[in-house]
Amino acid sequence: MTWTEPSTWYAKLPAFHAATAAFITDTVGDVLLVKPTYRDHWAFPGGYVEQDEYPHQACAREAREELGIAVAVGELLVVDWASPAGQRPRALVHFTFDCGTSTRHDGFTIPEQEIESVGFFAPDEAAQRLPDNVAPRVSAAIRARARRIPCYLVDGVTAS
Repeated sequence: MTWTEPSTWYAKLPAFHAATAAFITDTVGDVLLVKPTYRDHWAFPGGYVEQDEYPHQACAREAREELGIAVAVGELLVVDWASPAGQRPRALVHFTFDCGTSTRHDGFTIPEQEIESVGFFAPDEAAQRLPDNVAPRVSAAIRARARRIPCYLVDGVTAS
């Protein structure tokens, strides 16, 4: 193998995006989801990781922006490698963090131009409201939280 200039070698490596989500439940185990104004489906509070930002920082920032609350970002629950799809030409590494339990069912300060609704849903109902490739993250996060071991998914399927 011949030596390659580092700038050339790094330029040839594949690139991917990173996103993050806050997994928040209420005291009975219902899962918090948000309904963005720009999507037809519900989502976990979260979004893309920005330049020079760590995934756990992005999780806290997105919860603050979407819910108007400060969350304590806890353990990593799920990593899901999402292959390129639709208009997204690059793979996406999605990090779901445990952001605890909320006793508040209202009182969120949501940016109405971005979020039209917030709600807690039983795990099965939450999964039904999410896109098919995202829905498995609900049960994976619940399992990971109980076992205290992160779950690794590939396109929403448990990797073996």
